[in-house]
Amino acid sequence: MKQIQTSKVTWIDFSEPDADELLDLKRKFKLHPLAVEEFTMPSARPKASLYGNCLYLTIHVPLFDKENRRTFPSELDIVMTDKYLITGHDQDIFQLRNFFQRLQRSKKSQEQYMSQSPGYLLYYLIEDLLESCFPKIDHINKNLDKVEDEIFKGNEREMVHEISYVKRDILNFRRTLKPQKSVLESLARDNYPMIGADLRSYYQDLIGTNIRVWSALENAKETIESLEGTNDALLSNKLNTTMKVLTVFSGIMLPMMVISNTLAMSASIPFGTNPHGFWIWIGIMACVSLITVAIFRWKRWI
Repeated sequence: MKQIQTSKVTWIDFSEPDADELLDLKRKFKLHPLAVEEFTMPSARPKASLYGNCLYLTIHVPLFDKENRRTFPSELDIVMTDKYLITGHDQDIFQLRNFFQRLQRSKKSQEQYMSQSPGYLLYYLIEDLLESCFPKIDHINKNLDKVEDEIFKGNEREMVHEISYVKRDILNFRRTLKPQKSVLESLARDNYPMIGADLRSYYQDLIGTNIRVWSALENAKETIESLEGTNDALLSNKLNTTMKVLTVFSGIMLPMMVISNTLAMSASIPFGTNPHGFWIWIGIMACVSLITVAIFRWKRWI
């Protein structure tokens, strides 16, 4: 457990809280049993609920797994009372950790973020979490630029897997953020005792930030879908060109094969007694092949 305390606000952060810590939390702050129970149970979707003297929130923070190259949601549980902000999480959320350490080390930051009420601190915390999404989106956009360059360099086949990785990253990012819009709207709209009327405009601003993040993700989604369509079209064109070359080659070779098989079945081969018979038939087959090529060009097949 880590703690930052000022005259107006106390922020307590739990990392992987155990049963004893949660029981102590319940007794010390007289929290509603349902709010404490929420800390012990993973939540599949974000929520905002009022339990007696406290407001309980669950939000999901998008984190990136470098090894598997995917974005995944990390749950953050928040309980807010009139003087306390309590956060709990099972995974290390680096954005939360950095924000906490910044306040821990700087009295000036404490005066800026913790001099009014837990509602103000909650606003700044959620704002920091949302703003941290933009560097991740910038990284996705860099990957999109790389994919685009490689596609037009002729590396379409290698980009099939890369496009799949980027699409999965964007999809997981969207799945993490989309449900949280309703939570932010609830904080800005509903009359929670811990969030005064003076904070409504602040939480409305969070909705605007969330919309900006979502718009950036929508642009990334449309871009990767367009790049995937372009990559598929170029791959299909290359395949068609390859099949065309093979078909033309087979068409040119077919008359020669027919002639050679016919000669093999004949008891008496024309020019068979001629000392230059082999080269005569090679010349005949070459002429037939040239005539076939000429017909293909006349038909605009090649």
